[in-house]
Amino acid sequence: MLAGAGTGCLGALLGIGGGVFLVPFLNLVLHLPFKESAAISLVTVIATSSATSASPGRLSLVNLRLGMVLEIFTTLGGLTGVLLLHRFHDRALYITFALAMAAVSAVMIRVRDSRTSIPDPTIDVGALGARYHDPDTNALVAYRMRRMPVAFGMSYLAGIVSTLAGIGGGVLKVPALNAWCGVPMRPAAATSALMIGATAVVASIANFVHGGIVAPMAAAAALGALLGSRLGFVIGARTRARGLKLLMAAVLAIVAIIYFKQAML
Repeated sequence: MLAGAGTGCLGALLGIGGGVFLVPFLNLVLHLPFKESAAISLVTVIATSSATSASPGRLSLVNLRLGMVLEIFTTLGGLTGVLLLHRFHDRALYITFALAMAAVSAVMIRVRDSRTSIPDPTIDVGALGARYHDPDTNALVAYRMRRMPVAFGMSYLAGIVSTLAGIGGGVLKVPALNAWCGVPMRPAAATSALMIGATAVVASIANFVHGGIVAPMAAAAALGALLGSRLGFVIGARTRARGLKLLMAAVLAIVAIIYFKQAML
């Protein structure tokens, strides 16, 4: 339950689902098989997504139109991941997990000081852009969506990684939307938090059918995630976007190092 609370807090802060914390804890500390750890993590992703997306402050940041478009590709990726799930050995999953974490950490460090919001809220934001109140500047700002093929491709890949590694596709979508597609960090995290729940449902059903979900642990972790997500939402509202990016980079880098070492054993 405590690990679930940490998962919920990270998930609410960064919109990444929190599995980057829970999967290593279950696998390396409690010594559960990687696939069981991933399956339990996906249940907490659903809980975190539900709790954070329903918060009034977070809803104002969600770009619902963009989220629904990208979720089509993410769900297709999740279904692809279901087909691949039982064809990978644990060592291959460790390497996949670590490479994804390391790549995203590097991207977030590179864009830590970049700002993609546009100060003029009266501009035409296009079909998938939006406006929101930026806590960093205490003003209404806007943003336009750029490089749509990149967003579609990363969303599809995020669905595959979410199913295989149990980490929530936000760990790829948030950095991609922020670094390459023009979406500021806070709207990217909020929109991702909404989407990852739907993707996790697809993968959780497949894991349940194959008996991969340990129900008592999944229930305890999900309850903890519901509590932790509230704390994460409060902290996130008081933290500058640059701080959130550096926190995400640090968490992902540590997890990548752990799993690279694990894969070499």
